[in-house]
Amino acid sequence: MCLRRLPPLMLPFVLIALVLPGRAEAQAPLEATQLPGRTSFYLVWHGSPAGDARKNNALMSLWDDPDLTPLRVAMVDAIMNDANKQKEKPGLTLEELAQIATLLDNPFTMGYLPRREAAAPKAAAGKAAAPTWNGMFFVYDRTGKEELLLNTVLRMRSGDKELPKLSEVTVAGVKALKIEKKSGTTYWAETGKYMVAAGEESIFEEVLNRLAGKSAGSSLADSQAYREAKPLLSGGMLEFFLRVPQIKDMAGDSSTSAPELKAMWSNLKLDSLHVFAGHISLEGARTRLQGGILGDTAEGSLFDIWSAGQSQPASLAYVTPETVYFNESQINLLGIYNTLKRVLMQPGSNSAPLAKTMENAAETRIGMPLPDAIALTSGEFGTLQTSPALDPDKKIFFAGIRNKPESLKLIRTILSDRLTSERNEGNVTYLKISLKGNQGATGVAQWNFYHLAVTPDLLLGSSKSETLRGMLSQAGTASLPANLQAARAQFPEKLIGFSYYDLQKLDWPALKQNWKTQMTKAAVESKSTDAAQKTKMLNDWMSNLNPGVFPRHLHSMTGASWKDASGVHFDEWLD
Repeated sequence: MCLRRLPPLMLPFVLIALVLPGRAEAQAPLEATQLPGRTSFYLVWHGSPAGDARKNNALMSLWDDPDLTPLRVAMVDAIMNDANKQKEKPGLTLEELAQIATLLDNPFTMGYLPRREAAAPKAAAGKAAAPTWNGMFFVYDRTGKEELLLNTVLRMRSGDKELPKLSEVTVAGVKALKIEKKSGTTYWAETGKYMVAAGEESIFEEVLNRLAGKSAGSSLADSQAYREAKPLLSGGMLEFFLRVPQIKDMAGDSSTSAPELKAMWSNLKLDSLHVFAGHISLEGARTRLQGGILGDTAEGSLFDIWSAGQSQPASLAYVTPETVYFNESQINLLGIYNTLKRVLMQPGSNSAPLAKTMENAAETRIGMPLPDAIALTSGEFGTLQTSPALDPDKKIFFAGIRNKPESLKLIRTILSDRLTSERNEGNVTYLKISLKGNQGATGVAQWNFYHLAVTPDLLLGSSKSETLRGMLSQAGTASLPANLQAARAQFPEKLIGFSYYDLQKLDWPALKQNWKTQMTKAAVESKSTDAAQKTKMLNDWMSNLNPGVFPRHLHSMTGASWKDASGVHFDEWLD
């Protein structure tokens, strides 16, 4: 949502920065102490790392490996070259793409400032609504990159189909360029060592003044929201901050919103989520993403959609030493249901009758009240993979259940015309489901089968019956692998989410071939020229990519999330 309002010339910087870690010691153009107190959102990039910090980090050493060149080039090329706009223009050379990527050596700050309440325009009677506010701004430290930055901007502008209206203006004593297009206006200036862009003249002026040290008014660092998020922002080389309740203002001018829309935001209780913040840091060989959503977690708030967490979820019993990938999360389905009812069935809303009709139809179909059906689930969901080549036929999906007999009854009701067989073996019930064709339709064949296994506490699914049986035959026979135990031990006891990826177990050459096969198949099935072109491009760079580059640097990826009195937290590690 914020990226959509970013001045388009700055989008490549942001997209590349989101996948490339930086260093913590570089000074950003605008830090939190320099930003206005009303700032809704900011993202600070401190520049690419150098020296031992870069050399010793697994992700950065992978990024710098010559064998990764095809992937690096493909990423920058996809960002810089829009095939639909530049079909008649030659693409960038490898050297040009490599040069453009070095723009990320330098730090930048981007953010969003809401309109000052006193400055909100009123639409005149009988006239169109007031212009949509675009409070995005971007500041880039162009030191040593002046010529490269100019050439890159000119290259991007040359691909525009629409000829913009350009005019010179002076804002805050700085000569600037005003770029007007049908999609909006951008103000652009190069002042001192900085390049500055913004979508509103008042924002442009405010940012220029703060860069020059002429700032007046409160600082974001003094706000309650920032102080609440500060522990999640310390030590990051890329850090981000968002005041969640102000999302509704970014989505449109709240002062002119319809009463029903305002009521929807109110019933959603978005205000209970105060801030979404976090940072990325390099910690030796590991790269860390840490953050959270903080706010008022009292019952009845939007935090109800997350469960309290578990220390020993049922799915852990199915993890073996052969497990390559495991992902488990827990949500409060009843909390989600109650939240949706509160939002959609508000008195007097246009959505209430339709929502009620759909609820009644669902309850008639399953033969019980929706809350009772939801109560049969534990809220645990996830996937598990044992194939080093990530074979889709070896992937297992699972969902936690309570009361197996009642859960089976509900499954039979929902899948009555798709259920082709049912068989009990011990405490496991195996079901075969047809994804094509109906059992009761005379003369209609059934095909594309899917297989389910219902245990006392889990519903497991796979495209192959033997995958399920193999998994269940090993359940509970081995202790949790030591590497996974160690990974989980670094987080709180009760988690609402946990994932572990053993990257050393992957068969990278086989995985590369599987990806190419799947992409080609998807392109053929879509019958789209555009999809075929994209598939050819991906196949081209994958053909030149040495898959051995990945296990050379990467070992594992681990992540967890949990809920406490202050909110929901997440912590991800790449080693």
